[in-house]
Amino acid sequence: MGSNSLHVLKGINFSVEQGELVAIMGSSGSGKSTLLNILGMLDEANSGSYTLDSVPIVDLNETKAAEYRNKFLGFIFQSFNLINYKSAVENVALPLYYQGKARKERNATALEYLNRVGLKPWADHLPSELSGGQKQRVAIARAMAADPKVLLADEPTGALDSKTSYEVMDLIQKINDEGNTILVVTHEEDIAHMCKRIVYLKDGVIVEDKKVDQVRASQYV
Repeated sequence: MGSNSLHVLKGINFSVEQGELVAIMGSSGSGKSTLLNILGMLDEANSGSYTLDSVPIVDLNETKAAEYRNKFLGFIFQSFNLINYKSAVENVALPLYYQGKARKERNATALEYLNRVGLKPWADHLPSELSGGQKQRVAIARAMAADPKVLLADEPTGALDSKTSYEVMDLIQKINDEGNTILVVTHEEDIAHMCKRIVYLKDGVIVEDKKVDQVRASQYV
């Protein structure tokens, strides 16, 4: 802002291996969202390097960033970010449209992923006709449909009650069990311990990075 600059992240050294399920925790202002935005290619770091699947992520214009996001990443948001006037199956098929897939293939893949999250019977329902938990399942199906290298989940249970949160985490754990790499930003300790590793941020630095004994969400569902 003007001549003032605010360093949000301060020399973070952070790597994630394929197949990990990592929670990123920290209080408001700790740098969680900035880190996720950089990993998601929504922001670019002022210095340092970021490599994703052996590809250096650097000097991206918006077109290239969008192409890489669609190729590498799936996003799950606290507010679901579904398109209100499109049905569940149309929402899930959207990333495949941007990958240039034909309509028939898009719809078949979208239905397959809706089936995997238990929502195939709701394929033609609009978001307004779904519960919060169902909307998040649609969002997870959409994130998976493009077969991303990494799923980035920003407070995926933040808008849900405890029971529904555990159902969503049970689904995320099952996706991870299949070998998918997932990063979950959360401020909830119980949700973080459903991951396999917790990275704690404070004032823009990593203060702790530890592997944990994973709590299975299925015992609460």
